[in-house]
Order: sequence, then structure tokens, then C-alpha cells
Amino acid sequence: MGALFGTDGVRGVANGDLSPDIAFKLGRAGAHILTNCSSTRRIVIGRDTRISGDMLESAMMAGICSAGVDVVKIGVLPTPAIAYLTRELKASAGVVISASHNPVEDNGIKFFDSGGYKLSDQVEAGIESLVKDNCAGVVSPVGRKVGRVHEIHDAVDRYVDFARSTINTDLRGLKVVVDCANGAACSIAPRVYSELGAEVTAIFDTPDGININNGCGSTHPETLMKAVVSLGADLGLAHDGDADRVLAVDAAGRLVDGDQIMVICARSLKKKGRLFKNTAVATVMSNMGLHLAMRESGIRVLETRVGDRYVLEELLRSGARFGGEQSGHILFLDHNTTGDGILTALQLLAVVKEEGQPLSKLAEQMERLPQLLVNVQVADKSLVMSSPVLAAAINEEKQKINGSGRILVRPSGTEPLVRVMAEGRDMEQLQGIVDRLADMIAGLGS
Repeated sequence: MGALFGTDGVRGVANGDLSPDIAFKLGRAGAHILTNCSSTRRIVIGRDTRISGDMLESAMMAGICSAGVDVVKIGVLPTPAIAYLTRELKASAGVVISASHNPVEDNGIKFFDSGGYKLSDQVEAGIESLVKDNCAGVVSPVGRKVGRVHEIHDAVDRYVDFARSTINTDLRGLKVVVDCANGAACSIAPRVYSELGAEVTAIFDTPDGININNGCGSTHPETLMKAVVSLGADLGLAHDGDADRVLAVDAAGRLVDGDQIMVICARSLKKKGRLFKNTAVATVMSNMGLHLAMRESGIRVLETRVGDRYVLEELLRSGARFGGEQSGHILFLDHNTTGDGILTALQLLAVVKEEGQPLSKLAEQMERLPQLLVNVQVADKSLVMSSPVLAAAINEEKQKINGSGRILVRPSGTEPLVRVMAEGRDMEQLQGIVDRLADMIAGLGS
């Protein structure tokens, strides 16, 4: 068994490397560690719409109950809703069964602590160690001490009420198209936006267990871009499978990414005196244009590794309250403890309405410098990234670009990929850099 936890929990092919047996052991180990000092001894569990969710959820619940801990089953809900309800229900921990934007074959398991925060590396290592040791030392109570499963039926309503409470803006007059990715947002996102007054058209909102993220959602916004234009909408919103991220589309069908959304929201927060420490957190993947736009507005940007967990760590370390990723994972710590696509969309819609300007105009606050990104599939990410030949090639390309742009080569945290990114104003130069490095990585990783 290799390492279980990546940058976003445990992820793999459902019923393959992520088997019901692994899920059962994760349930036992997680219950043992996360309820050890808790008086409530109950864990909230929810999932997205993919077909393997029932199987892994059942195995997780069995593992948790076998350790003498109760389960609160809340069904299909966005990841951030599970973080919120873990706090709201005063549970010892929360569990999400989802592979986010990945295809249906994959699934994942991630934990939240009692405060609704993702676990630290140290706690994850403790759970992983127990799993690999076949949960030795975890109690197996009998009789009345075995855990029970409780279902709550108003979980959606609770989260909808919470999401609505994060803005105080009437959205009437806005015509919005929402791509739900056939995922966890389907029963919630259109409802939230329409209850606040927007005229909403939902697409990809009929999940069947196997169509999650299939040619839709934040990783495939092309249909949404066309729909916004054909319907004459003011803007579009694209969620992913577990609705912890959002990207937007303006009325002309142009994509507005997470960097642009962060600039729009950060400037609005600063204008209202609500951007704590006048600071935002972004990752190394954010466009240089974000840094320039923030600097012009007197906003300091702290930079961190790719992954919303690292954005969160920097927010907690620095005391800042706002940050996110180009992919649309954006954290408003004044409202929730993790990236929340629906909450982020509401903040963006509120700015559009309050400023009385179209999204296209607001997005112009940031100039996006040309950026090329190529994903190269490899057999062993660690082996490729440790290659001195690759390191020398990257250094040589950086010397060529000579401070006029950026080059970033990094392994994916959730997939067998190495990502090559180049950024600057000379597209021909960027294409050459990306092509040369991608070819080398493909050769090293084959």
C-alpha cells in the first residue's frame, strides 16, 4: 500500500485502489483519532452524486460505527456544506466522499475536524499509519456500545439558509446560467440564486451517477459559455462535482477565472473596509496580472503552494481572511472554513449588483498575462520531479525568459500528471518553453 493521503484527502479509482476495505479502515482509524478527545463522538458524512458514493459511504459508516462512534448521514451535499454542518451540528468530525472535478471512475475521502477545517498533515499521517497497521489498537465494542447511523433530512435547507445569509443584496434583475456539473450543486445552487431574486437557468443539473463532470462544470465550461450568449444572460457560473469551486462567464461568453474573481472580490472588500489586514493569499499558479492589480489597489498578496489547504494554512498563519486559487477555490474565512463555490458565487453576484457594472467591466480590473499550461501524464511523478536533467532544463529556460515572465513545473496533487506552466507577454516564446519541457517530462516519465 502506497501513501494514502494527497493534497486533498485520499483519492483513487473507486473499487480499485480506493476499495471498500480501505474506506472501512479509514472510517475506523478516523473515528478513533478524531473522536479521542471529543464528548460528542459523532461524525457527519456526506457525498457527491457519483455512482460509487453509496458503496464507499456504506463502508465508511460501517468502519466508524465499528469503532463505537455514531454517524450523522446527510446525503448528497457540497463539500463546503459538510464543513459547515460539521460545525453547526457540533460533531467530532466530518467526512466527504467525493473526487471533486475528477471523472466518475475516481472517488475520494477527505476529513474535516470539529471546527470544519481540513486535517493537518500530522493528523492525516496518524490516520494513515493506523490504516496501514490494520487499525491495531482501535476498539471494537459490542452490544449497545456499537455506533448508530442517524439521518437528518433538513441538511439542504440548513446550508441554503446559511449561504443566503452571507450576502445582504437583492439579486433581482440578474439573469444567470448555472452549470451544476451534474454534481452536488444540482439541488442547491439554482435554488439559492433564485431565492435571492436572480432569474436562473440551470444546465447539467440531472445527475445519474455517471455523468458527473462529464463535459461540463468548471473544468469544461464551453457549453456554459455558449449558453450565456444564446440566452442573453448577464453571466454564467460553473461549479465542479462537489461545488467547492466556481468559475464565471461574462455576457459575451468569456471565461472569468478564479484570479479575476479574487481581484473583484478583494477590491470590493477593501472598499467596504472588510479586507482584514488589506491582505489576500494566492498560490504560485496565480497570474502575474493578479499581483499587479492587487498592488495597484494597495492590497498585499501572500503566495503559497498550489492547493486550497495551503491557502488555508497561510490564512491561519498570517491572520488574513481571504484567499484562493486560479481554479476557483476561494476562501472567505469570515463565512466558511473551506473553499465554497456557492458562497463565492454569491459574493461575486453581490458585487455585480452593488457596483451596477457588468461582469466584463469588473473583470477588466485585472489584465491577464498570457499563460500556457500543459499537463503531462507520467508513471512516477516523484521520479520525474527529482531528475537533475529536468532541473537543469528548467533553469536554462528561466534564463532565456530573463525575468519577463514565469515558469512553473509541479506535480499534480491528485492525478498522475506533471504540470508545466509558462507566463509572459511573448506567446511564441511561451509555446516553445512549454513544448520543450513537456517533451522532456514525457520522455522521463514513460
